[in-house]
Amino acid sequence: MATEMNVEASPAEKTWQTHLILNSFYGELDLRKPRRDPMHELISTMLSHRTTHANEEKAYYLMRELYPTWAEVMVAPVDDLTKAFETAQYPGPKAINIQKALKIIQEKSPDFSLRFLADLPVEEAMDWLMSLPGVGLKTATLVLLFNFHQPVLPVDTHVFRVSQRVGLIGAKVTAEKAHTILLEMLPREAPLLFNFHKHLYWHGQRICTWKAPKCEACPLQLLCNYYHEVRLKGLG
Repeated sequence: MATEMNVEASPAEKTWQTHLILNSFYGELDLRKPRRDPMHELISTMLSHRTTHANEEKAYYLMRELYPTWAEVMVAPVDDLTKAFETAQYPGPKAINIQKALKIIQEKSPDFSLRFLADLPVEEAMDWLMSLPGVGLKTATLVLLFNFHQPVLPVDTHVFRVSQRVGLIGAKVTAEKAHTILLEMLPREAPLLFNFHKHLYWHGQRICTWKAPKCEACPLQLLCNYYHEVRLKGLG
């Protein structure tokens, strides 16, 4: 039971208990229906780097309004595409990378479909996605988990922050390494990994925020290093 756990628990125990507690706190989510198609997921996530969700959405939908097909996006004047992305951080590099990525995708799949990824082994699909300009580990894992239900775990800034504060990963662990460490402590089941990702993402947005985390409202208090070391000792 979560109430029997404490801050001295091992990272593996904390990771599992965090999953159980947040699953109950936020409610279990259904992975069966992707939130958006694979190309939308890929391009939006490329736009999302260091950008709020609202501004990512503005940039994406303005792009699709100006250039309704991926072929049109691919050949659009880069200055015009950059202007369409002005609500996103680093619009120029993102425009260049998206156009380069679209050219590579078209060579592999003339209709710009990513359906072929479903037939590849997970590591091969990961490597292919990460070979695209501007696509890193987080983007690749999001596409494979959300759209193809592969047993991978995206670690964004919210998942990373919550994991470090609670003590699931060490203070010196990088975000990239966190993908592997957290995945090794959880069952390789896509629905479970999806819930773990989304719940830590929401928790980082709503309660375990970067500034002024709402520790008094957090259901992870019994497990959390930050709560015990900073808040209870009156250092924060």
